[in-house]
Amino acid sequence: MAKKGDMLYAWTNDSALAKKAECGGAVTELLKYALESKAVDAVLAVTRGFDLYDAVPVIVTNPKDLDNCAGSLHCGTLLLSKLVMEYAPQLAGKKVGMVVKGCDMMGLLELEKRKMVNLDNILMIGVNCGGSVSPVAARKKIREKFGVDPDKVTTEEIDKGQFIIEYEGGHKGIKMDDLEDEGYGRRSNCRRCKVKIPRQADLACGNWGVIGDKAGKATFVEVCSDKGAALLTKAIDAKKLSTEPANPKGIEIRAKTEKAMHKLGDKWRQRDFAALAPNLWGTIAEETGRCMKCYACIDNCPVCVTRPDKFEQPDLMVRAGFAPADPMFHLRRFAHISDSCINCGQCEENCPAEIPLALFSHAIRTEADKFFEPKLGKSSYTN
Repeated sequence: MAKKGDMLYAWTNDSALAKKAECGGAVTELLKYALESKAVDAVLAVTRGFDLYDAVPVIVTNPKDLDNCAGSLHCGTLLLSKLVMEYAPQLAGKKVGMVVKGCDMMGLLELEKRKMVNLDNILMIGVNCGGSVSPVAARKKIREKFGVDPDKVTTEEIDKGQFIIEYEGGHKGIKMDDLEDEGYGRRSNCRRCKVKIPRQADLACGNWGVIGDKAGKATFVEVCSDKGAALLTKAIDAKKLSTEPANPKGIEIRAKTEKAMHKLGDKWRQRDFAALAPNLWGTIAEETGRCMKCYACIDNCPVCVTRPDKFEQPDLMVRAGFAPADPMFHLRRFAHISDSCINCGQCEENCPAEIPLALFSHAIRTEADKFFEPKLGKSSYTN
């Protein structure tokens, strides 16, 4: 019987799924069993659209259809916590299963604080995340750095510090550090992220720490809640999954991998934030001067759930109908999310003016946190 705190290797007993899925297919099998057993009414999943650079959200109610969602899409940049809001009317009163990255999980937690979702009705299966790559940037990187036609690539993976592709005729891998130093790496918010193993989900799954004969054939599963333990136990009892205790050396390797990712996040925070330090607010004023007030930053933010028209009220010192927006438009928005920005990068990803909004929001959030950490001393960004 699984219990909170357990760490184990798990793999599907469905041979067809095992061939199609990654790392033993445990995540897909768990979601299939959740549907079959009525633990959830629907699964909010992501599937490949036109190609592997096109991530498409789908609501799945037939367990067999989940086979089409197996595998990872590192070149998809959807935020599922925001999509829960969009699908809310369709999912009202239903129990929903989801695979969540760190930012998806944090978005759901923030939405629960605002009473926009009920986490009792959401089953979160977390996956380790080293970051994602914007589709346009991924195509450019594969063409220019790998020398491969992006349309010939069949699968991609981020593993062991490399971005790896398989294509018609072979496979290649290049170190992420080398790619990122040349501007071909992960999204900027992903580089700064330090929530790599989403332990506030019900289960935290991934390939980190799977070693020996199970490497590539099983999923590392950490049980993080009683809900997750119950699902895992029932799936094992139903013969859907096979498991064994995680190798102690694998547990150690997983911890070292997470620590290395945290150090890498610190490196990028120092690099990105240091450039802002001399004149944070001046840089914000200059960059946001390109704003056309399309509200994409608000519409795609899982935290800023107020109505756009509230930013137009005279009492907020924002004039209606003026573009570019008055500086107060952005200052008010930053203040609104300063204590809850999850660094998901959606504001920056969807900004047509390419304003580095995620960088500003994350810098302000990180700086605000320092007021509760006296040992860090004086603010780094104030003039």
